[in-house]
Amino acid sequence: MGFMGAGKTQLGRELAGLTHRPFVDTDAEVEKRFGPIAELFDRGEAEFRRIEEQIVADALAGPTAVIALGGGAVVSEATRERLHRRAFVAWVPVDIETAWDRVGNSDRPLARDPEEFRRLYNERFDLYDELAEGSGSDVESLLLAALQVVFSSKVPFDAAVIADERVATLHTLELLRPAVSTHLVPGGEEAKTPAVAQRLWNELTIGRDGWIVAFGGGSTTDVAGFVASTHLRGVRWVAVPTTLVGMVDAAIGGKTGINTDRGKNLVGAFHFPLQVFLDLKFLQTLPDEERRAGMAEVVKTGLLAGRDLWLLPEDEMIRASAAFKTAVVLSDPYEREGRRALLNLGHTFAHAIEAGSGYAVRHGDAVALGLLAALRLSGRPTDVVDELLSPTPVRADRSRAWDALRRDKKAAGGQLNLVLLGDNGGYVTPVAEADARRALDELIAE
Repeated sequence: MGFMGAGKTQLGRELAGLTHRPFVDTDAEVEKRFGPIAELFDRGEAEFRRIEEQIVADALAGPTAVIALGGGAVVSEATRERLHRRAFVAWVPVDIETAWDRVGNSDRPLARDPEEFRRLYNERFDLYDELAEGSGSDVESLLLAALQVVFSSKVPFDAAVIADERVATLHTLELLRPAVSTHLVPGGEEAKTPAVAQRLWNELTIGRDGWIVAFGGGSTTDVAGFVASTHLRGVRWVAVPTTLVGMVDAAIGGKTGINTDRGKNLVGAFHFPLQVFLDLKFLQTLPDEERRAGMAEVVKTGLLAGRDLWLLPEDEMIRASAAFKTAVVLSDPYEREGRRALLNLGHTFAHAIEAGSGYAVRHGDAVALGLLAALRLSGRPTDVVDELLSPTPVRADRSRAWDALRRDKKAAGGQLNLVLLGDNGGYVTPVAEADARRALDELIAE
């Protein structure tokens, strides 16, 4: 939503394409079904608003879509109520001078008199402000707003905080002073065990109206989100990732889980955080090996997006990577359409390497190796992975790694369904077990 000339139609089309959703422009729908808007206004604005209200109601009752509203659609109380109940509402702001430059003195019925134009702008501003759940003037901002991924140093710790024990020490417990309670978990995959989850369930004292803050890397947000999804059958939570992996990938998308003896993330739930706070100051204490782990996810994202994201300044790189992840998640929030599986590029092999090494290999190093395997099977050059991540074969039990790979992407008819890379991004395709086994063996040191 937004005032005339904000650019809602163009942004809506782009968002719809990125999230694989239908696009509905309510002004265009009005004209398609009832004729030119200028002619409808000649019969009276009240008649136009009645028609517009019905068009919006129809769009909201249809399949999940990206909907661009006419500038005055929010004047209707019924429309505002429907939007509140049925939609995530994003405001595309525009200043009055820019709006007038774009549409003033045009064929738009309400853009012919500058004084009336300004009056409408001021009148609707408060309605936009009241209704907005997010805002942005570009596609990345709107994508991040849709999943409430925010760049902010004002992190709300007045909750039950589940924190990586090392991160809590590095950033001092002063940050956690407002916490209702603080619960420390081990770093890395050691946090994602049934024993840690059970301890947290037993320690938590918050009720159903309470909430949890996850403060740490991807493993911390995974276990904290899972505990939030199951404590008292589910409580609200907020993610505060402190690693590059968490900021560009792990903390975004609502996937939570813990590991079992049989593999990674085999017990979990989709439980979206209320917000994801990205504060780049937490990266200042990030060890080099953890930064490399995060860059593996950035490279994966850039390969899927067809953009050299790794060449951007750090803040822009994180923003663009997080926005791409958000777009894919919005296209398939609960992994029912197959679109979200594309984010597993390289990860099937990575999880196999981790399991085969007894989790001695870091996740980022395993992802770098997994990307090598995926690119080789795709017939694509591996120079970006080689130059930026410098992966080398690692020690791992070949049989255990192969068993983990076959469990991760179930074999059928002597083939595995794997994510590979094509000219237009990632795609899922059957791969012969012999080829997959050969690609995996090349990642393991003799």
